[in-house]
Amino acid sequence: MTKHSIAAACTLTLASLALASTSLAGTAAPAKENKACKAITESCITGDIGIDVTSMYIRHGITQENQAAILQPYINLSFRVYEGAGALSKVSVDLGFWNSFHSRKTATGGVFGGGGSTTNAWYESDFTAGLSFVFNKNITLSPYYRAYMSPNDAFNTAQNLGLRLALDDSDLLGAFALHPYALAEFDVENSSGNGTGEGVYYEVGIAPGMQLGPIALSLPIKAGFGSSDYYANDASYGFLSAGVNAEYKLAFVPECLGDWSAHANATYYNLGSGTSGAGVDAIRNHDQHEVVFGGGLRVAF
Repeated sequence: MTKHSIAAACTLTLASLALASTSLAGTAAPAKENKACKAITESCITGDIGIDVTSMYIRHGITQENQAAILQPYINLSFRVYEGAGALSKVSVDLGFWNSFHSRKTATGGVFGGGGSTTNAWYESDFTAGLSFVFNKNITLSPYYRAYMSPNDAFNTAQNLGLRLALDDSDLLGAFALHPYALAEFDVENSSGNGTGEGVYYEVGIAPGMQLGPIALSLPIKAGFGSSDYYANDASYGFLSAGVNAEYKLAFVPECLGDWSAHANATYYNLGSGTSGAGVDAIRNHDQHEVVFGGGLRVAF
């Protein structure tokens, strides 16, 4: 049955109910929910949009900025193209746009290929496109393409191919679920690292959490590594981080406007020697041990 025929059936159903209620002079029983009507309005598009504020921007263990006000707006979209009851539960097409705006022009004067752009505050703009394959409703395999771009010409565009594997272990561990994941990202053109070659970046992590009344608390822990000269001096160890994130749902916002929430976080970083490439320490002055504070607003739909 097509959507047009379903819509026609819904219209006839509603008209019949209205006619019946008139003839019964106000004694009609409440109409039952028509699932066919509801199916028409169900969206195959989900995602989130938000903005974060952070005291320091660290990407893959490499300090990008710690001397400026930093705003990081983003939007993620997921288009469901398949859903079934078999081993392959769902397939979606994913798009992401992420940005970092700084109150000063970061990494200028030739560092990381700096130039004469007039978009001084717009340090970074990342575009991600990929697919997500969900198996048995809890294992997600996501191949993706990502471009790291700099509108203010602080660095050359790096193009990467990546593969991420994640497990939703909520059914197995309940409240003690760890939500582990692992990913590998390969430099295809230029590098998102600070080494001399087009290398490979690896990351593993967990994000256990709990619900404390209206607050969702999570404890993300992750580590980053590199190979093929991804990090300076061909170092293997990039960083280890551990943090706490508290998210509060803004229940006063109507549901038709999406799920609004505010969050605050603090993250400790142990940074490896390979994150200190030529010019990085002189420009940004980071230490081996750093604590980063942040917060933001997010709308999920």
